[in-house]
Amino acid sequence: MGGYGDFGSSLRDLPRLRTSRRGRVSSWDRTGGNTDNFRVEPGQTRELADIQGPGVITHIWCTVALDHVGKPAELEGDYLRRLVLKITWDDQSQPAVLVPLGDFFGMGHGLSANFVSAPLQMSPQDGKGFNCWFAMPFAGRARFELISEMSVKPVTFYFYIDYETYAEADPELGYFHAQWRRQNPTDGVEQGDQTNEEFLFGGTNIGGEGNYVILEAEGRGHYVGTVLNVHNLRHTSEWNWYGEGDDMFFIDGEAWPPRLHGTGTEDYFNTAWCPTQQYQAPYHGLTMAGGRNWSGQVSYYRFHVEDPVVFDESIRVTIEHGHANKRSDDVSSVAYWYQTLPALPVTLAPVEDRIPRPL
Repeated sequence: MGGYGDFGSSLRDLPRLRTSRRGRVSSWDRTGGNTDNFRVEPGQTRELADIQGPGVITHIWCTVALDHVGKPAELEGDYLRRLVLKITWDDQSQPAVLVPLGDFFGMGHGLSANFVSAPLQMSPQDGKGFNCWFAMPFAGRARFELISEMSVKPVTFYFYIDYETYAEADPELGYFHAQWRRQNPTDGVEQGDQTNEEFLFGGTNIGGEGNYVILEAEGRGHYVGTVLNVHNLRHTSEWNWYGEGDDMFFIDGEAWPPRLHGTGTEDYFNTAWCPTQQYQAPYHGLTMAGGRNWSGQVSYYRFHVEDPVVFDESIRVTIEHGHANKRSDDVSSVAYWYQTLPALPVTLAPVEDRIPRPL
């Protein structure tokens, strides 16, 4: 076997012969029966896979079933925020991925729905089949765990973790990371005597202080995208657009203004004009568009597959919550990036701070 290789994953590259060896860890029934799942009890951390490298994770598929026996079916319907995917690379003491399960696979608010992007997909029925195609190289070891912070129900978890192994590691490959964040609510301002137009579109933000932070990382690597979720908390019959937040990327400690400065929430996610329609594309989409007058829950994704944001020392990815950070909404996100090890610790808020708001 050789190393990772310089081939891509396009149709044009499929004829190129390779020397890797494929492997899979899955929840298949070791007795030969049809109970092809792992049962995970409330409060339990279950190891899914411990793979020796050098290698690369090529694909993850999973689905979850709740145990309804003796319990109301609607109890703990927020299970996609209570179940956490944890991934640790090589000999690191800290995980590189620590994200609620539903958010990791591309949608927030503890919900699922059918959608298609290049790296992440939720498949029928009703988005309950989760898929990830982010390549995740590792030199020595890849350890996957599922943490259950359910309070009363066990879950049954079905999964595939597909991988390739090689004879040697490539030192120029970054390690995949993902982190979940939430600010609930964001630190906005009172409307006071401002008109609705002044409140939504007026004021200035020079410096980027107070922006919602999607990612802060140190080391060498590149940022490859985010899932951003907004729960609109402003109740009004007036125009209630939650956006106008400029994205601002501060790379390698650069001062204001940053090299990457955007023009508005929907613009960073490659949509336009205050969208109210769901939309899916390989690298950007709006999986939840909210209700009337942009009420309720919204979920976007933007993946920098063709245009990763490179950093040599550090990166701070931010976005305003409303123009000039005036809005006070429930905002959460997942950042996806590759970098060298060791990295800053990836942390996760306690379960009570992850539970989505009811509509």
